[in-house]
Amino acid sequence: MTMGQALSTRRRLLRAAAALGVLGLGAGGIPPARAGAFTDFFRALQTDDVGEVRELLRQGFDPNAVDRRGNSALYLALQNHALKVARLLIEQPGLHPDQRNPEGETALMIACLRGDADLAAALVRRGAQVNPPGRAAAWSALSYAATNGHDDLVKFLLAHGARVNQEAPNGTTPLMMAAYFGHVSTVRLLLAAGADPKLRNAMGFTAMDLAMKQSHRDTAEVLGRALDAGRKPGQW
Repeated sequence: MTMGQALSTRRRLLRAAAALGVLGLGAGGIPPARAGAFTDFFRALQTDDVGEVRELLRQGFDPNAVDRRGNSALYLALQNHALKVARLLIEQPGLHPDQRNPEGETALMIACLRGDADLAAALVRRGAQVNPPGRAAAWSALSYAATNGHDDLVKFLLAHGARVNQEAPNGTTPLMMAAYFGHVSTVRLLLAAGADPKLRNAMGFTAMDLAMKQSHRDTAEVLGRALDAGRKPGQW
């Protein structure tokens, strides 16, 4: 049997298993057909093979499946820029848009990091939360958008209620990320939305400190003016 014939046989077995309703977990663990579907699904995802992914979903494969590292299918599709597959997954009725990987990252965060504005908007329409749950320190979609200076996404997230001073576990804010990478227009946007330039992260650095550390003088000047504007007489 050739490799192509073997793959064809395996797909026929998967379809038969789906028809019999045995793609879910049973008392004996993961059936062999299920294990094969897992491999096929994540391989197709990496190559943006939307036809194969659509067929496996039709057979009952879970759109919320995670790989062996705990990354969701949608997260991986966005990370690999498999945009056709990502759009297909977002359309799935049973999708959980706020799945987090072991590092606490969501699909929306990766879309914002990459600058995929259309997919970020689609995720929010599907119910993806712009802010981390609760008020605990956590990385946010806004910080990820600010990291790469995606101003359109920064505006979009702010318009949808993103907390402008959301602190990461190490105290870093979106403004600090934009300052560190020298995105002066993003810094201006965040300041206009109420970002606090006086905040310090766990290392004791302000956004201006980080801009100066990276020799982003134009960004530091903008932050310096914001700090001066916030000072009262006698505080210079």
